[in-house]
Amino acid sequence: MDLGDNKNLSNNNISEDFNLKKTLLMYFKQWRWFVLSCILCVGIAFLSLRYTTPQYLAVAKIMLLDNKDASSASALKDLSLFSEKEDAMVEDEVQVIKSRSFFRNVVKKLNLNVAYFVKGRIHESELYKNSPIVINFIESDSVINKTDFNFHTEILSTTNFNFRINEDDIPKKYTFGETIPTFFGGIIITPKNKNLESFIGDDIRVKITPMKFLAESLKGRINISPTGKSSKVVEVSITDPVIQKAKDIINTLIDEYNISTIQKKNEISRNTAEFIDQRVELIASDLINVDDSIVKFKTGNKITDVTSEAGQFLNSSVLNQQQVDATRTQLSLMNSMKESLGDETTRYTSIPSNLGMGDATISGLSLRYNELLERRKILLKSAGEQNPVVIELDQTLNGIRQNLQNSINNASKSLRIQLGSLENQSNRINSKIFSVPSQERKLRSIERKQGIKESLYLYLLEKREEATISLTATSPSAKIIDEAYNSKGGPVSPNKRLIYISAVFIGLLIPFMVFYVKDILDTKIHNKEDLQKAIKNVTILGEIPRVKRGDKNLVERNDRSILSESFRIIRTNFDFVQKGRSDKNYKNIIFVTSTINGEGKSFVSLNMALTFANTNKRVLLLGADIRNPQIYSAIKGKRDKQPSKIGLTEYLSDDSILSGEVIESYSINDVNIDILLSGKIPPNPAELLMTGRVKELFDSVSNQYDYVIVDTAPAMLVTDTLLISEYAGHTIYLTRAGYTEKNMLNFVEELHVENKLNGMMLVVNDVMQSNFGYGARYGYYGAPEKKSFFKRKKNA
Repeated sequence: MDLGDNKNLSNNNISEDFNLKKTLLMYFKQWRWFVLSCILCVGIAFLSLRYTTPQYLAVAKIMLLDNKDASSASALKDLSLFSEKEDAMVEDEVQVIKSRSFFRNVVKKLNLNVAYFVKGRIHESELYKNSPIVINFIESDSVINKTDFNFHTEILSTTNFNFRINEDDIPKKYTFGETIPTFFGGIIITPKNKNLESFIGDDIRVKITPMKFLAESLKGRINISPTGKSSKVVEVSITDPVIQKAKDIINTLIDEYNISTIQKKNEISRNTAEFIDQRVELIASDLINVDDSIVKFKTGNKITDVTSEAGQFLNSSVLNQQQVDATRTQLSLMNSMKESLGDETTRYTSIPSNLGMGDATISGLSLRYNELLERRKILLKSAGEQNPVVIELDQTLNGIRQNLQNSINNASKSLRIQLGSLENQSNRINSKIFSVPSQERKLRSIERKQGIKESLYLYLLEKREEATISLTATSPSAKIIDEAYNSKGGPVSPNKRLIYISAVFIGLLIPFMVFYVKDILDTKIHNKEDLQKAIKNVTILGEIPRVKRGDKNLVERNDRSILSESFRIIRTNFDFVQKGRSDKNYKNIIFVTSTINGEGKSFVSLNMALTFANTNKRVLLLGADIRNPQIYSAIKGKRDKQPSKIGLTEYLSDDSILSGEVIESYSINDVNIDILLSGKIPPNPAELLMTGRVKELFDSVSNQYDYVIVDTAPAMLVTDTLLISEYAGHTIYLTRAGYTEKNMLNFVEELHVENKLNGMMLVVNDVMQSNFGYGARYGYYGAPEKKSFFKRKKNA
């Protein structure tokens, strides 16, 4: 098997699957760009971090307590007509905490609507609680809270400062304490003696913001959420460039919520105490009347002792009468509550919630009624009575009032029935004790009334004291677990680690994408591997490296450069191919052609001739590219005598000229070769190449020389090469890395399949160092320009 067959077999075995190692190697070769991109991205990240204002996260944790845990209402639950709500809805309380009224109070207490900023080299920093000056307003707070104003002050000394509204305005000098007129009224700037001197010469900007806008901004920035799905512990957090400011906002907001809930519970306690006071006064009056009746009865009837003559009947009568009186008392309480509900003047006043007699329906409705009243009051702080939510609450309250009235009517009816039954029973008992003297019976009756009134009176006095104590013992609804603190111990943004990691990632991604897109859009060949993938069954003799500017572009005797070694490799591979072929005619004639102009045919032809001549062979270089000859430019100046301008075209057009007359000997870099130049450019090159003298010339030189290197025209552009291809024993088809399009290789493969060029072999010219397969670490030489391979060498 010859070398050509081995090459073909090797080419057939090349896998076109994705080669990870090759792909990674392609990117590793561009490591300098990756490093440069990473350095630039990290530098940009450093500058961004350097001049970005850090943000800090303040977090506090509170526990939302139930009403029975957070107030003294539990002390009154045995009196209550209503059962306490077991669990406060966390979501509802979160909305209460985030109400606008609370945030307005926070802004007002912390004076956040007036902010002070000092200008640094790049950006401003807020002077929270550290401002050297204080702004005092002459106008009322109602005007200031709606004002949007911005001005600059420059502290000149401990007594004077410059004032200007815009940064470009001409400053006006003022003295501390002097009134400065503005569109919303005068302002007075006073200094803080503690740190004023350290700010002399600094530009301090003062920003006055409407309280409404600040409250809305805080409401949007603050985050309130439960720590768990069914947990009562709530986490309150906010981010701000000043950590102390963030802490103060959260702590003040929690205080405002606790103050509001305490006020609400105290109002309920006060209403309960007032209701008990009214009942105590009525029972005290009844008790006085009963006591007077006993005194009058005993005095008038001279009664000093009570006989036990009818003790059993009297005891039963006493028990029955107690039940009758208790029922009447309950009925009286029901009537009193009914009157309170029916009074339109007290329509939105809390009803008593601690005088129940065990009716669970009335208890639940009353508690719900009071809770909705409190929610209505909170909503009215930030919304009007025509607000849809308020109207809906009013409708709900009216429905509960109606249900309460119905429940009280039903309970009253039941008590009347019970009272009638007890009275009938009392009549039966009284009929049995008619035998007892009337005085004794009357005395017992009065004493029973006295005992009942007295016990009820003492009981209500006790509960009134408990209600009064609850006013001073009410606890807040939020228990602070952790006061506001810096949760991260430092700024939460910008995240330095994440930004640097992202910068490195982007620094790697940018060149990767550039090279990836470049590789996808690349339609040119770059080395022997690209050629092998495109053309499977054509022998590839080797690669020729790119020559740097200023380096030698012609092979010398005993030259050990990478350029010379590449041509030696091509020569050696050609010898193997030549030995494996059985062609006898013109086997020493080698055509050098390419697809288009600028792929380096003349450069390769001349260096191939010099390489073969280095082996002491007789070599002729024949310039058959008579349309665009380049060999003359390459050898010009290589010998003392100027090259003859008579060449191939003169030989073909003039039968009197012999071949020996147009062939000249040259010594180029101490290497002796013969050259037949192209001659003048003819008007009919194709017709000249079709004359019979062409065959005569090739027959002659084939016998005279060991090797004949023929520099031909591009095969795709003109037909010149195909016209004389029958005289070629071998054809070196040249491609150029970074220049030859891959789709042009279809033409090359077509020439090979149709056998239009004898003994076709491929060579890749101008391969870059990073893509070159042999001696990749050796020195390279300047690359030629695209138009003409030798012209660029000449200019260099």
